[in-house]
Amino acid sequence: MTWTAPETTRVPGPLTGGERETLTGYLAFYRSTLLQKCAGLTGRELAEQTAEPSNLTLLGLIRHMAKVERIWFRQGFAGLALPPMYDQDKGKDADFEDLSPERAPEDHARLVEEIRLADEAVAGASLDATFTLRGSVYSLRMAHVHMIGEYARHTGHADLLRERLDGTTGA
Repeated sequence: MTWTAPETTRVPGPLTGGERETLTGYLAFYRSTLLQKCAGLTGRELAEQTAEPSNLTLLGLIRHMAKVERIWFRQGFAGLALPPMYDQDKGKDADFEDLSPERAPEDHARLVEEIRLADEAVAGASLDATFTLRGSVYSLRMAHVHMIGEYARHTGHADLLRERLDGTTGA
């Protein structure tokens, strides 16, 4: 049987609430939106380049966001010494370029797990807590804002890639 990305319930972004609820709620919204844009597609479809000459694919976005989740929340904020997610010998864009449709189930599961581990790493921490990443000091608040922007940008890409792939738009 051919694997397809599982259906995902899109988490609505909050319309009211405090700062933490708004930041974590919109991050959850964008995370679930990216996963929803990939739902129902096979590994081959997720890896297909539909907007040449760009190398962007839905599978590349899944892989990239797993890497970014790990870097910002677990390596940056939590200070964990974790190995690189992708082969550094393949360059800094290996998440986008070193794709295998056969590895799509593992790549998808890795993103879901990195999201869970990221949430676990920041649970209960103050948004004012700081950490150093690549020589700059950030607050956990800024990490959330950065990740919301990262997901928003890439879910826009995912909209276009999915439409080119099979005509699915919206939502």
